[in-house]
Amino acid sequence: MREYLLTLCITAAVTYLLTGPVRKFAIVAGAMPEIRARDVHREPTPRLGGIAMFFGLCAGLLVADHLTNLSAVFEKSNEPRALLSGAALIWLIGVLDDKFEIDALIKLGGQMIAAGVMVMQGLTILWLPIPGFGSVALTQWQGTLLTVALVVITINAVNFVDGLDGLAAGMVCIASAAFFLYAYRVWVSYGIEAAAPATLFAAILMGMCLGFLPHNMHPARIFMGDSGSMLIGLVLAAGAISITGQVDPDALKLFAGSEKEAVHQTVPVYIPLLLPLTIIAIPAADLVLAIVRRTWRGQSPFAADRGHLHHRLLEIGHSHSRAVLIMYFWSALIAFGALAYSVNSASMWIVLSVVFLSAIGLGLLLLPRFTPRAPRWAEAIVPPRYRRRQVVAEPAATTPQTAAAETPADSLPEEEPRTPVAAGVAGVNGATAIGARSRFLDRRKAGSSR
Repeated sequence: MREYLLTLCITAAVTYLLTGPVRKFAIVAGAMPEIRARDVHREPTPRLGGIAMFFGLCAGLLVADHLTNLSAVFEKSNEPRALLSGAALIWLIGVLDDKFEIDALIKLGGQMIAAGVMVMQGLTILWLPIPGFGSVALTQWQGTLLTVALVVITINAVNFVDGLDGLAAGMVCIASAAFFLYAYRVWVSYGIEAAAPATLFAAILMGMCLGFLPHNMHPARIFMGDSGSMLIGLVLAAGAISITGQVDPDALKLFAGSEKEAVHQTVPVYIPLLLPLTIIAIPAADLVLAIVRRTWRGQSPFAADRGHLHHRLLEIGHSHSRAVLIMYFWSALIAFGALAYSVNSASMWIVLSVVFLSAIGLGLLLLPRFTPRAPRWAEAIVPPRYRRRQVVAEPAATTPQTAAAETPADSLPEEEPRTPVAAGVAGVNGATAIGARSRFLDRRKAGSSR
């Protein structure tokens, strides 16, 4: 566990430290498109945040390769190299899209090629555990088609949900945390070495998201763009494919009896991993609804609009930050609920807890004016908007004429001189990646940022 935590921390540190220089590079390179009609942010914001995330991925894999226990993953499996190859290709396509806005069909083709590259290097689904039948071996073509389909669906699901500041990175971080706990349990508790690559992928993915989130929280200084959203979607899909299609369910030996009985009993364990869409159910639901909505209107499924779930949260009165927190809540509830159910499917307390938390989530959806406040002990580590404001007693209301008449002219304080702020790209949504941010607009009144 210590080596995983070290890999996670180094990945997060590299991503965090590189995001500032990448932001300045994106501004100089002109990767800062104009605000479109469907956008909800109010200021031009640079993209290309995926560059820092990709180098964080490379740093995590490099560090893991030199650690004592994790180096065995690279010796016994080719999956880390397959992930790096597919990630490099999808990242390059995303960078080109962030700069030049390439066609959606070209991006779809690039996603399929990136998935094919991983399949060619061994990262593919070999069999599926199906209730009542046992482990069903797949042919080469069946495994390839299923792997490519899962990668493409997961990439686009994450890409579709990347519509608010910090939303995609936070939701993927929550999903990868639940995935890491399950994969680590399968590897350590049951001694199945085939689960080690998926555990490493989940730890690195958490580091990528955690390192990028401080720069991407509302109001965002930089967007991850397609270079980041497609990258983290591919890494999430790669981990799910690794542990689902290459870990023999009968190797768990949780139950005595035939293989069919073992698979039937371990269905709660494999449901969250057969389809990564169960882990990222919210982005997947948004993806399906978007496709149905656009095709019903006679539009292309890739046509952009303002009908996503996060847009609807803004329309009913939720602020930007609150809409993001609500999406976080539902993602955590589904991901960790499925994780708890996979550990002990016979516990009624798990079902009751999920139902209770779902009721709380529905209540939050109906309270758009509720503003969460952090406890006083946590005020030093949360954004200022979540801190408890000190209430200062105001003097009795007086008219300007009365105040001028009661106050002598000699006692009026001199107005402090204000330093003018120079206009230019240096003031676009924050002067630097870690410096003060410009406040051209009251975002609590204007709505949200993208």
